[in-house]
Amino acid sequence: MKTDLQIAADYIKQADGILITAGAGMSVDSGLPDFRSVGGFWNAYPPLASLNLDFQTFATPLSFDLHPQLMYWFWGHRLHQYRRATPHQGYQILQRWAAQKARGYFVFTSNVDGHFQKAGFDDGRVYEVHGTIERMQCIKNCRDISWSARHFHPEVDEENHRIISDIPRCPDCGAQVRQNVLMFDDWCYSDTYQEIKRLKLEVWLKTVDNLVVIELGAGKTVPTVRRFGERIAKMKKGSFIRINPQESGVICKTKFLGLKMTALDALLALDEVLQQKNCEPHQETER
Repeated sequence: MKTDLQIAADYIKQADGILITAGAGMSVDSGLPDFRSVGGFWNAYPPLASLNLDFQTFATPLSFDLHPQLMYWFWGHRLHQYRRATPHQGYQILQRWAAQKARGYFVFTSNVDGHFQKAGFDDGRVYEVHGTIERMQCIKNCRDISWSARHFHPEVDEENHRIISDIPRCPDCGAQVRQNVLMFDDWCYSDTYQEIKRLKLEVWLKTVDNLVVIELGAGKTVPTVRRFGERIAKMKKGSFIRINPQESGVICKTKFLGLKMTALDALLALDEVLQQKNCEPHQETER
């Protein structure tokens, strides 16, 4: 009998297009924190634990008014942290698989760290449903636009948890600038940049005949990624591989498979199986 890894490898090998859907678990293997796990946010940011500010309470536009220095320190700290981290080997494995497919790939991710692009994925094929910390926008969203944060290098005081450099200002209205990331209770998030990529994703899906969805590290707390991948796989009658060390259950048995592994471990194991399959001698189909 085939193992789950062998079955998953067959799904990948047979596909003509790969939809990569990724949550925080994909970034954890690069050494980045997971805010959704139990105690994850306070373990990563102890100062916020002392203020009894959990992630959902703190990550709101209102925090720019209530805790401006702390909020800009948090933004600057995360920006430096994400930029210093190196995307793990799994990103290169996914790129190699996608390059072998007639219809290529598309990425749907809730991660805001920009690591798919940093690893070499085409930005036009990475739909960041919650935005990205590598872009900025007006805090009032005065023109419903965002722009690159490439030249933004904030200086932060790690000991006192405050920003040292000047708070950036909107070039159009002079209001404060924030990261172009969808927060909780956020009515001023500009999705214009990502909306273009969402439309590209819809067009791409129509070109794929034999789709495989590879979900990596997407949890249930905010199930955006899980639900999207499941829906697309069912709609396209494609195959679906869920990779998650804790929540690997799948909604149906037909062409849906769960691997209870971390993202990196699973990608390394699947790549090994695929390389073995590529080395197998061709055998005629039995009649």
